[in-house]
Amino acid sequence: MSGIYIHIPFCRKKCHYCDFYKTTAIQKKPLFLDALYREIDLRADYFKNQSVETIYLGGGTPSVLSAEETGAILQQLYQNFYVDHVPEITLEANPDDLDQYYLSKLLKAGINRLSIGIQSFSDRDLLLMNRRHSADQAIRSVTDAHKAGFSDISIDLIYGIPGLSLQQWERNLQMAVGLPVNHLSAYHITYHEGTLFYSRLKNKIIHELPEEESIAQFETLLRITGEAGFEQYEISNFAQDQFYSKHNSNYWTGQPYLGLGPSAHSYNGISRQWNSSNLNQYISSLQSGLLSSGEEILTTKDKLNDYLITRIRTKWGISIEYIRSVFGEEYGNRITRAADIYLKNDSLKRVGDAIVLTQRGMMISDQIMLALLIE
Repeated sequence: MSGIYIHIPFCRKKCHYCDFYKTTAIQKKPLFLDALYREIDLRADYFKNQSVETIYLGGGTPSVLSAEETGAILQQLYQNFYVDHVPEITLEANPDDLDQYYLSKLLKAGINRLSIGIQSFSDRDLLLMNRRHSADQAIRSVTDAHKAGFSDISIDLIYGIPGLSLQQWERNLQMAVGLPVNHLSAYHITYHEGTLFYSRLKNKIIHELPEEESIAQFETLLRITGEAGFEQYEISNFAQDQFYSKHNSNYWTGQPYLGLGPSAHSYNGISRQWNSSNLNQYISSLQSGLLSSGEEILTTKDKLNDYLITRIRTKWGISIEYIRSVFGEEYGNRITRAADIYLKNDSLKRVGDAIVLTQRGMMISDQIMLALLIE
């Protein structure tokens, strides 16, 4: 299975916690789209005729594109790649962009899955994070998407926000599972260097939640999603009726993907590639018929570590037999020894051939990953 990711770098305003590459220079959208079409043409042989099963428009804020612009991008992809006859095509969207008219046009353009960046159903938290929408708009965006005909809807929520009480977090979750969604991604707030949240934290304008409160919010997340019939198939991702994100699952299971747009990354099993994280440079290089990008050839250790980092976060876990067959007996034995202490303290468990995180292990997943990695 192969996937294509397209990075749409535009935002109408910047959220205080986000460290993804973005710009508010939306007036450059026509130049960006022209460059993107050129890049699609240049990368047409990337998959060597392998079928593309997922397309994901992320950002940034892809919903700043008109439905016609989104449709034109998809048509350019169809002209250059072998796209599966029933692909998963996801668009990330801000709630305040989604009215009934726009939603109906997105469906006609070919979008069949929405990932709506709600983050919170609290106006206080939305203001703190500098989100554009209100809690009412968040609710309405989901109900409108469902009415418009979208049957595959995911929403994002953030917990661990400064000042977020356990009661408010529980209200956020109850609101989420009560909406017509079949997928939920929930992430703990991260203070990335270079963001306004990071600066405010360092200057003691905002304060991190105590660890025990963050743990309680994570446990509440597991309880409420479980009660609502959502399966946790990755540490931060939950789905009803196996409505997994096929695109993200491809990342976690080591499938090849092509990244288009500024800052986008690609992976073909042999190397990782990345585009320039600068819109002007991205545009100017493609106007000259070139692509400003970098590449790293992966060693055997790199490939094994990639497998460990991505798979350990999922319900599928890591397979020692797979590691032995692909990477060798020595690596299989090394990882078995490293995992043993976590198996004994109930942070890892065996499920058939796989080694999988327990709920306790999810709390220290970074520590476990570091212990398993090959230096």
